[in-house]
Amino acid sequence: MIRIFGHYVPIQLALLAAVEAAILILSVYFGVALRFVGGDVTEYLLVGPVATRAVLFAFVMLGSMTAFGMFTRESQTGDWGYYIRFLASFAVGGIAMTFIFYLLPGLFLGRGVMALAFLFAFVGTALNRLIFVRLVDMDALKRRLLVLGIGTRAAGIGTLLEQDESIRRKFHFVGYLAPTKVPHHPHVPLEKLLEHNGSLLAIASRYAVDEIVVAIRERRNGGLSIDELLECKLDGIEVKDVSSFFEHETGHVQIDSLNPSWMVFSDGFRRSSAKTMAKRIFDVTVSLLLLAATLPVTLLTALLIVLESGLPIFYRQERTGECGQVFEVLKFRSMCQNAEQAGVPQWAKQNDNRVTRVGRVIRKLRIDELPQIINVLKGDMSFVGPRPERPYFVQQLATQIPFYLNRHTVKPGITGWAQIRYPYGSTVDDAMHKLQYDLYYAKNHSLFLDLIILFQTAQVVLFGKGAR
Repeated sequence: MIRIFGHYVPIQLALLAAVEAAILILSVYFGVALRFVGGDVTEYLLVGPVATRAVLFAFVMLGSMTAFGMFTRESQTGDWGYYIRFLASFAVGGIAMTFIFYLLPGLFLGRGVMALAFLFAFVGTALNRLIFVRLVDMDALKRRLLVLGIGTRAAGIGTLLEQDESIRRKFHFVGYLAPTKVPHHPHVPLEKLLEHNGSLLAIASRYAVDEIVVAIRERRNGGLSIDELLECKLDGIEVKDVSSFFEHETGHVQIDSLNPSWMVFSDGFRRSSAKTMAKRIFDVTVSLLLLAATLPVTLLTALLIVLESGLPIFYRQERTGECGQVFEVLKFRSMCQNAEQAGVPQWAKQNDNRVTRVGRVIRKLRIDELPQIINVLKGDMSFVGPRPERPYFVQQLATQIPFYLNRHTVKPGITGWAQIRYPYGSTVDDAMHKLQYDLYYAKNHSLFLDLIILFQTAQVVLFGKGAR
């Protein structure tokens, strides 16, 4: 994993994006060169104008590919869905470039150059992905992982490697190593338990270990030797805490392995006036652009709601915001009127019979969330952040889930890291899993991560993931 503006990105995906960015930029230059072959291209090939257009082309195409899930852990080649998304990303990218040329005609490349650029880009990225898939499956690129510990935390790492193929392909799992003192029976498979003979560095060297994850709950009396870990660290072996391992590899902060000291001493949770101002400018800019782009959809939705179930069009509801402040969120009404006649708030359910026919469609497409743009412009919400929850549920969940109130250290958002990484939740267990992603966002949020979430939200809307 590498860290880009505070967000952990798998090095394979970062390398894939970098190579494809270069391919896309070069495609424009190749298109220009081939289009004017044999002619005078001296003026056209001035570094400035062509470079600007090439970077714009690469940015738009990478954004479209990201929106169609081409740079996610879950991207898998070999199935028809992958190839359809790949083709669709180029089609949408072409439409986006046409729209940009219409708004900014000074950046127009010419139809011949654009056609050649798209051809080179399509062939180049397709070949690159075929090569990439072969390379990432090579054992030589896998990091050799040793887990220090045999308890439930250590077993959780083994479970993660078994269940998540994208993570499993990155590591060659050497096994578990018990600490010197073992106060309980192992929770890990005995066949994966390494023999404890020699120092930790000697064992790590014997198995050519690249990374050690410390998964011992009680470190003071658990036989953990800091001196031995320091020896491994100084020898070039990466040493990680189990909480950091889950954060880096899964994009969430695991509640089961979390303790307050890790949150205090780990990097992240930074706030500054410059960062706050930049995020506010980002929120207002994106909100105004989305408001203008979706105005026809907004008006049509309002009309359909009135025709089906009458007024009111909007639904107001109290939600908990930054630092626990309560505000009124605004949404398109997607349920029948008086949906909570008993007066007790209820979780939304799968196939909820309170949802109207129009409501079912706008929930699936996330159109019901659009009026929250007003909340963003007012400053109650951010465009990207944890989902704002109702005070009634916040009080309940805070007593059942540790660190739940820590999600309120940032403004809630229309979309967020938890919304795109985990399906819609309606239970305490779902809330705990989503909290793990919310804490990751609160710890590592940046404009870079906001852009990633924004592009991947487009994928969620396009494919209807997680909506109810």
